[in-house]
Amino acid sequence: MIKVSFAASRPEGAYALAIPLRSEDNVAERLPGLEAGARNLAVRAAEAQRFEREAGGVAEAFVEDGGQVRRLLLVGLGAQRDDPALYEKAGGALTARLLTSGETKLVVDLTGTDLRADEAARLAFGAAARSWRYDQYRTKLNRKQKPTLEEVVIVGAADSEWGSKAALLEGLDLTRALVTEPANIVYPESFVERARAAMDGLGVEFEVLDEKQMAALGMGALLGVGQGSVRPPRLLAMRWNGGKTGAAPVVFIGKGMTFDTGGISIKPALGMESMKWDMGGAGAVTGLMKAVATRKAKVNVVAVCALAENMPDGNAQRPGDVVTSMSGQTIEVINTDAEGRLVLADAMTWAQRQYKPEVMVDLATLTGAMVISLGHEYAGMFANDDALAGKLEAAGKASGDKLWRMPMNDEYNKIMDSQIADMKNSASREGGSITAACFLGRFVEEGVKWAHLDIAGMAWSDKAGSLYDKGATGYGVALLDRYLADNHEG
Repeated sequence: MIKVSFAASRPEGAYALAIPLRSEDNVAERLPGLEAGARNLAVRAAEAQRFEREAGGVAEAFVEDGGQVRRLLLVGLGAQRDDPALYEKAGGALTARLLTSGETKLVVDLTGTDLRADEAARLAFGAAARSWRYDQYRTKLNRKQKPTLEEVVIVGAADSEWGSKAALLEGLDLTRALVTEPANIVYPESFVERARAAMDGLGVEFEVLDEKQMAALGMGALLGVGQGSVRPPRLLAMRWNGGKTGAAPVVFIGKGMTFDTGGISIKPALGMESMKWDMGGAGAVTGLMKAVATRKAKVNVVAVCALAENMPDGNAQRPGDVVTSMSGQTIEVINTDAEGRLVLADAMTWAQRQYKPEVMVDLATLTGAMVISLGHEYAGMFANDDALAGKLEAAGKASGDKLWRMPMNDEYNKIMDSQIADMKNSASREGGSITAACFLGRFVEEGVKWAHLDIAGMAWSDKAGSLYDKGATGYGVALLDRYLADNHEG
């Protein structure tokens, strides 16, 4: 990602200059540092590009400034000052315009605006987040494809709020890298090592269970999913003790299918390569731990990753098999491609017994039905506690990682009953994301406030967004970081 710094005045030398404008601002009046001719040119360029100062809109011109030609960008802040993720959107729009433009430095001049320190930090965060690229495996990039932007300087604002945003960027970077890596590079064992390396020196405690330890604990659901792969499953737990000693931690659990073929219920070949990101939930909670530990958050947090690979080997579990979960409940496996809920079931039971949390939230790229319901604008949220749901929804609005609450009730839950076991892992196509959530709800213990976030439509994008290019979005890191900051940090 690009480097971010703050300064009291514009630097000398070559750089691109960006000026933010609200809907009511006059373009010429927001350019006091330029000569009349340059201001007139900027106004005409904005009019020609139909720049209406809308949020994230950008108009561009080349003007004379201090004896040299400078690229000038006008970026819109819109009219709604409480628009969620407004400043992140503006910062991201600037980077999207300049990332491969040939410019190496961008100066965003906030002088004369009313942006607070936190709003300036959010704009800088958006600019840095949008610059993320993963070119490790690209050996041939032509000149126009190579990123050139290296630095963003924020002028006229304090950097007092930047520390927490810089930490969040660290977590976002980790999540995106994990989600982007192919399955021959990131698999259960190597995921654990990547996480260890990323947390080195931060004070995060690790616990890792191998297949023998999971078998001894009775994790038949998780082990059943991974038994068809030569890559053995792992259960990874990371703990950050930043809160009061002895206080119950907030527990986050991530689905970590490092590759999902569907198993014996094999997926169609077309598009199967995308199933490398079926560990988006595990990637998100790992990135969260990086962010929390980096900024030394005053809260006790545990992240649990249920890591496995779902393959159609001769030893793979079959449709019709019955497995016994760690909770003691039995599950008839109707569809081996409904595997995420199986690994989560055992991870949830273990986490509750190990850490006794008051609050537990799981994230999973769980169902295609969620994408049909909400597309790629919202993740689906299911919860057994209205207050928890409200807090998560508020954090989603504030962070830009939006959530939409979905229903759960006994009628949906009954659909998951099996004739030969306590439950089945798959039912009819109707309401598929809801019945999957009901399945998970059977593994929530008495008194635990729980939410399930189905992020199937959000972890990966086939088109660029305001804070990401095509590919891994890093969804969930900012959401959960904001939720902790607003509700659990002392």
